[in-house]
Amino acid sequence: MSGFSRTWWGQRFIEALERFTDPARLRRGRSYASGGRILHYQIEGGKVSATVRGSINPYFGVYEEPIYTTTVALKPISRVSWTKVIAELSGRAAPVAKLLLNEMPDDIDDTFGRLGLHLLPGGQSDFTTKCSCPDWSNPCKHVAGVCYLLASALDQDPFLLFELRGLAREQLRAELAKSPLGQLLASELDQPEIEPRPALSYYTRPVAEPAPVAVSYKEFWTGARRMPPAIETSPAPSVPALLIKKQGDYPPFWPKDQSFIAVMEELYERVRIKSRQMK
Repeated sequence: MSGFSRTWWGQRFIEALERFTDPARLRRGRSYASGGRILHYQIEGGKVSATVRGSINPYFGVYEEPIYTTTVALKPISRVSWTKVIAELSGRAAPVAKLLLNEMPDDIDDTFGRLGLHLLPGGQSDFTTKCSCPDWSNPCKHVAGVCYLLASALDQDPFLLFELRGLAREQLRAELAKSPLGQLLASELDQPEIEPRPALSYYTRPVAEPAPVAVSYKEFWTGARRMPPAIETSPAPSVPALLIKKQGDYPPFWPKDQSFIAVMEELYERVRIKSRQMK
């Protein structure tokens, strides 16, 4: 499935088909879709019509490579329901912006669900398929192959789902553009694109600058501006063995009578002096 669809809506389309189609026919359908056997397909009037190159199969009496006619359609949504859907979509900024940018809104299921509808197919009742091949099963492998290609096309153009449900893309765009937000977004999208201007070089070209007439050695080596002052190093901590002192003079693990802090302070001081001598 992932090889034919990368978007969540395309994968949902395929998942609905796979719920009621024989796995063997699905496997053959994937090979038909990837093997170039689907010669042509078009979407017109909310229905996908395709011509598929079949296989020679003496079992069905097919001794020459046939060409089959395959159709796939989704259950259409009524015009009255589409009016309610468009009113629901136009009232919110996110779905209008995404649809005008040719993207599928993430909450499209919720929008249709509030009206008791669904845009994405859910099962066999949403599909109407037909093929001229002699296979008794419907959907056959030719129908499955067309559906896999259709899922790939849905990735690039989610408006195909609306067309399959009975609403043309031009009509949807026109209705969305009537809302105040849609008018604003549509006017920005209709702005002419700025033509890119070619650059003479990928890199910044150096520009020669004239040198001063007379420069002293001091100005040459030190520059016109003074060097920043040296960064002062932070002083050494005034209280040695600060972490050790948190344990107290006689922590639980210290068995001697002498103060643990005094012993560790002396050790820290020896290490500090030794480190200075080694530099």
